[in-house]
Amino acid sequence: PLAFGTVLYGSKFGLKQARGMFGLGATMAILYGQITTNKPVTVKSSTDGKTSDEFELILDIQKNKPVILKHKTKEVSKKGLSVSICLEGDYSKAGSKIRDYVYQTSLITPYASITFDDPKGEKYPYPRMINTMPKPPTIIRPHPYGTDVETIRRMMVESQFEIPTIDDVMIEKVRKDLGLSKKNLGFTAIMEKARKRWKTLSRQVRVAIALMSFLKMDFEKLKKIRIEDIDVPNKKLFYWDFGDSTSKSVDMDPESQYYKQLTNTVQGETLTAFLTKKFQRVGPTTAVKFAKFAGFKPEKRLGTMTNQELAKLSNSLQKFEDFMGPDSSCLAPLGEGALEKGMRKFFNPDFLTVIQRSASAYSGFPFVVEMGIAYGGNISTRGIKVYRFANRIPLLYDEGSDVVLKVVNDIDWSRYKAKGDPPLVIVSHICSTRIPYKTAGKENVADRPEIERELKLAIQFMARKLSVFMNKRGQAEAAKKRANLYAKYVPLIAQFCTELAGKKNEPNIQKILQEEKPIENE
Repeated sequence: PLAFGTVLYGSKFGLKQARGMFGLGATMAILYGQITTNKPVTVKSSTDGKTSDEFELILDIQKNKPVILKHKTKEVSKKGLSVSICLEGDYSKAGSKIRDYVYQTSLITPYASITFDDPKGEKYPYPRMINTMPKPPTIIRPHPYGTDVETIRRMMVESQFEIPTIDDVMIEKVRKDLGLSKKNLGFTAIMEKARKRWKTLSRQVRVAIALMSFLKMDFEKLKKIRIEDIDVPNKKLFYWDFGDSTSKSVDMDPESQYYKQLTNTVQGETLTAFLTKKFQRVGPTTAVKFAKFAGFKPEKRLGTMTNQELAKLSNSLQKFEDFMGPDSSCLAPLGEGALEKGMRKFFNPDFLTVIQRSASAYSGFPFVVEMGIAYGGNISTRGIKVYRFANRIPLLYDEGSDVVLKVVNDIDWSRYKAKGDPPLVIVSHICSTRIPYKTAGKENVADRPEIERELKLAIQFMARKLSVFMNKRGQAEAAKKRANLYAKYVPLIAQFCTELAGKKNEPNIQKILQEEKPIENE
């Protein structure tokens, strides 16, 4: 219910290829149906294939949460998701786009079986063409080139170890780690026990012991205070005393063996540890090299950086050239085989070729370009028809502003024997963890140089294959015309030559005709 009844209930928390991003699409469709018909949406879901939950719900716009009207469960034999929305619309105007969307969705998802029943009672079935799905993407860490100051700041907060709350649960954990579950020792005895077991203690317990060392309190006294802040620059520890209802502070001795434990906790990880743990494909050697490039000490703590230093760190991450390329395991391209089968089923062309380019990246975000070209056959349109997809989503509108159209129009197709208005179809699929859309409507892809380059290389590769096919086809047509010409005139020539020579029997012309027999188009 929350996924469908909450605006901005996004599901894209990790870095991987996904269709949705902001949690708006399905919710806005449900809201439109609610506004136009005032009817609830029905959601059926089964994750185990045994039981199904069915909800009837509406959206509470003011509170931004779903209102469940009905909920029931029942036994089922298959798993999946069903969403039923009742809404008003002008199908006479939008019908062609809806049919195109379903048609193109079936083209780019040949592993899916789709049936569209339109309001006029017509059925548009698209059975699956393959029985295997692309390998699902995996969540990866961000790449240094794809980060900014705010991203780094958020990652710093996530990497910093929070000061534990000294409550009964924490005290019991300290007792257990020190082997004092049934003993009540004083402050000095507790610290001596901790010193002997220091190497075996968890980080949380070490921090708790460090706090106790400066507060000089045993377990009973710790229960009566709350840690408020650790001021590293001024070497002070602030806490709230529940007994006196006042805020107090103690000085921290920088020479103490526990001081480093607390400061490291507050100040976070070192720069090199942060880079190797939080970013993909950054090893210790590269991290040290980057620190030198950026003008930071490798052991510098992230928590001690000023805003200016964070901005410097962010800018240096974009300029450092020795980072490895992004990991492409977060992508799930369709694959050449699946794309070829889909295009062959839909267009039944005389010529078909597909290509999947190797993974590339823009601004630290990996992407893969897949393209296919089909010529002739059942293609009825004259001229070049382009189908655009992004993360397997058809892009139907604003075609002229898309980078794919820009690349296609920049190609001199006459060089590849595709002159005039050839019956040519181009299918383009871009998959990425972040598609660079031009607008919030997500209808066209921006002309990023890296993406434009991959598209151009893919089209040129396929166009060369098309040129070879067109050359062979031209040669076959010329041979066919020549053979037909010979078949028409050679018998007459043989007859005339026989008469001129005064002979009765004509020469055997079958050998000549067989050498130049009509050739069908390949």
